[in-house]
Amino acid sequence: MEASRLAATNEPDAEKAFFVADLSQVYKQHERWQRCLPGIEPFYAIKCNPDPYVLRLLASLGTGFDCASNGEISQVLKLGVDPSRIIFANPCKATSFVKNAAKAGVDMMTFDNVDELYKIARVHSGAKLVVRILTDDSKSLCRLGLKFGAPLVTVPGLLAKARELRLDVIGVSFHVGSGNFDSNAFADAVIRARTAFDMGKEAGYDFQLLDVGGGFEDANFEPTAAILAHALDIHFPDRQRLRIIAEPGRFYVSKAFSLAANIIARRARNADGSSDAEMDADQPSVMYYINDGVYGAFNCILFDHQKVHPRVLSLHGSFHVPASEPLGACSVWGPTCDSIDCVCPVTHLPSGLQVGDWLGFDNMGAYTICAASQFNGFEVSNVIYTTGGGCGAAEVRSSLAAFAKAGYGL
Repeated sequence: MEASRLAATNEPDAEKAFFVADLSQVYKQHERWQRCLPGIEPFYAIKCNPDPYVLRLLASLGTGFDCASNGEISQVLKLGVDPSRIIFANPCKATSFVKNAAKAGVDMMTFDNVDELYKIARVHSGAKLVVRILTDDSKSLCRLGLKFGAPLVTVPGLLAKARELRLDVIGVSFHVGSGNFDSNAFADAVIRARTAFDMGKEAGYDFQLLDVGGGFEDANFEPTAAILAHALDIHFPDRQRLRIIAEPGRFYVSKAFSLAANIIARRARNADGSSDAEMDADQPSVMYYINDGVYGAFNCILFDHQKVHPRVLSLHGSFHVPASEPLGACSVWGPTCDSIDCVCPVTHLPSGLQVGDWLGFDNMGAYTICAASQFNGFEVSNVIYTTGGGCGAAEVRSSLAAFAKAGYGL
């Protein structure tokens, strides 16, 4: 099956970009979590990727869920998940959201300020509260501490106010930041959590929950798990009554999703007869335009500080790409009429790429689909599910065939 023939079809959006999701990767990551952190319950952070099949799989595996809104809570409850397997891990919630959580039986929720305590006391006095403390997230991709987390110096006052309002505080949570490659950040956070536990005892509480948050990266997961486990052994040696949970997101889904995008246009230096003097010498000689961009799946470039790397799926209309093909400097752009829509400012791809050829992007499962928009009228890319292999040529061929069966005219 030739890519050029597929792209030449007269059906609308025949060359539309699409995700290939391998749910077996999610299962493998769960096994890896259980192997490395057997004493810590994962509560999957839905905001990372709310794909319904991912959630269904994780629900069947018995994970918990980290929700931040009514919508996310509703999505999980519809799967038959017990409310006790949900933590409403948004320290600053709308009053109506707290009311709905109470009606749904979702009691466990975080806070980091006095105003939140007054709000919860009014509409959900039976909540099981978790105080979220501030940690050092300076080495993370997304510093959540800029928005959430109570400095330790404020914790005694917060707990005193909770006691005054007759609220039940059951534990402590922290988050070292999304995408944190510094494993030692977890050790430092555990020390701070230990201090918060001691403050809880002084305030008359007997904490029984520790939430170690998210920030787990696939590349250094084993060292991070070892450091975290060691810190827990040192600072929480007597853990018979302590429940420990975490909020992993990208760790579970990043590798499970790949994206296939079609080259819809191409601009080459001097192709219009201009001279080199008229061209910017710092710019790549070829610009490729694909049918997904930073307003779609590649919003991760803007919001999640990611750098993506394309690979060739088809060349000259064939899915068999010679390894010896010479490479040239180029740039890759999204489809919208906005100059910010740049996927790769500089990369190296075979110079013979044509309109209708396909590019693949790996590790596209985290913070991509969830924040994609339809800016400029471009639709969000669909998802094709497979088992094993990711987004290679064989998967693209089979996925294109699946698109045809689904009525996309391929």
